[in-house]
Amino acid sequence: MKTYQVLFLLLFIMHLATLINVTIFDGEWNGIVLAVSNLLFLAGAVFFGVESRARKKVKGEGV
Repeated sequence: MKTYQVLFLLLFIMHLATLINVTIFDGEWNGIVLAVSNLLFLAGAVFFGVESRARKKVKGEGV
């Protein structure tokens, strides 16, 4: 999977969790949804960092 696809997938899951919390659970699970969203954001940031460093490393070897 490409980096932007993974990041958009994580963003979609975060928004879907918020939507489900508001519509189905009437906002009762705000703390859990916030924690899940934070973890997904951190996972996306780490994934982006790893992919970015790997891309720079491969690009630097070709020079």
